Amino acid sequence: MDRLREYIIKNFTILFFSIFIPLFAIASVIFLIKLATYTSVIQVTVWEMFKLYLFVLPELLFYTLPVTFFVSASLTLHRLSTDNEMVVIFAMGIKPNFIIKTLLKPAILLTLLLSFNFFVMFPHATVLSTNFLRYKKSEANFNLSASEFGHNFGDWLLYIGKKNPDKSYGDVFLFHKDIEEEMLIGAKKAEVENKKGVLTLKLSNGKGYGYTKDTLSQMNFDTMAINNVLVTNLRTYLTPVKFWLDPERRNNKIKMFITDILLSIFPVISLFFIVAISVLHERHQKGHIYLFLFLGILFYYGATMGLQDALRFYTIPAVIMAWLGVTYAMYRRNVLARF
Repeated sequence: MDRLREYIIKNFTILFFSIFIPLFAIASVIFLIKLATYTSVIQVTVWEMFKLYLFVLPELLFYTLPVTFFVSASLTLHRLSTDNEMVVIFAMGIKPNFIIKTLLKPAILLTLLLSFNFFVMFPHATVLSTNFLRYKKSEANFNLSASEFGHNFGDWLLYIGKKNPDKSYGDVFLFHKDIEEEMLIGAKKAEVENKKGVLTLKLSNGKGYGYTKDTLSQMNFDTMAINNVLVTNLRTYLTPVKFWLDPERRNNKIKMFITDILLSIFPVISLFFIVAISVLHERHQKGHIYLFLFLGILFYYGATMGLQDALRFYTIPAVIMAWLGVTYAMYRRNVLARF
């Protein structure tokens, strides 16, 4: 029995990775194309693009692993059936429940992994991704162009005469006015530095003038630094529970929670369906395995997404009971009644 269990798991594992790797690669390309659209709004380096990819990795795995398990388990059993190995197994007195118990362990492990992924990893990655994009967008708002009016640097009005090849600026003027004093600063060169959200305008070789009702002052400087803090509305993250209970975007989180719960348990509650459509007698039955795979994914995912607006949280028990009822009936009719 142990050797038979190992044989089934070995065949399943080989097919699982042969399906998962290309599916994961295709999904990665799609997500990278989606991430590339951000470059129209913000400027990102190759390393920053890789960080964005890591942020969406939990979501990418979540949508590929359940389908991979479902397809690979079904095709594994179907291959054993078409090679008449399943007939030999049942002829030895082994019951179909043995097949379900064999696949139950990897299905439970995958369900636990997916549950941890959506409940813990996904909130953390979502907050990091959102904060990163908000920070880069606020940084992109500070985009200086030479010979244009209307630039601001904190409380200062800023004018830039030219932009140098080394990304520094030349002939820079800053003006600041409050109730009691007006200030004008001119510099031959300026550089912008970003240090953890603090923008520093580093001025070189310039003069500054201050004017009040009573005095007029002048100063010469070799180097002057003016700081400005980037204003970014960053999200705070404490625990996964607080993330899911946070009222921000609550309706989207409810739908996401329902979807993720049902997709997490998909490998476990689909075992009856997997065996029902895969185990057959090659001489007397036509499998139509690929049609059933397509219809199974279509109906399960369609019910998961389509019932949320009407049933809300009741979608979870409704889909589970309906799916188990239909698939167990198929299992009894197609497998238990024959083998």
